[in-house]
Amino acid sequence: MECYEGATMIKTFRGVIASGEEDTIALHTNDGSTGYRIKKFSIINQSVATKTVELVAKIYTIAGKTSSIFTVDFSDQTLLAVAYYQDNNASTATSTEVIIFDQETFNQDIYIVAAEGTGSNDPINYYLELEQVKLDMMENTVATLKDIRNLEAGIP
Repeated sequence: MECYEGATMIKTFRGVIASGEEDTIALHTNDGSTGYRIKKFSIINQSVATKTVELVAKIYTIAGKTSSIFTVDFSDQTLLAVAYYQDNNASTATSTEVIIFDQETFNQDIYIVAAEGTGSNDPINYYLELEQVKLDMMENTVATLKDIRNLEAGIP
């Protein structure tokens, strides 16, 4: 589906991830000429206001980052976004923090990892909005080479 000149196309994804697991968002194409940028990323637990929870979700450009979900490292070049959500059943207050690295453009699959930190291991809902952009040959090459470099560097 094409947009008229100057318009942006937004693709949305939503799902549920078991705590400590990974979900793949398939974005790759044969020629790599379609790029994406994260516009919105939200998380929430399934049982809202019924128990105390702390949730963390992150989006990466490579798979296999489930071992350290509660450690946030902004120097990790494969990290695209982080969301933190806290809910307490004893009060009406909730807290959410979302950090998105807006300038990152990618043209390969991305991976969402999430975990619940209070031990209840409830599944985590996520909602993701991506802006679709047309990449010229240079942008396509840069995005693809960056992805290959991260894979070859063995950044798990």
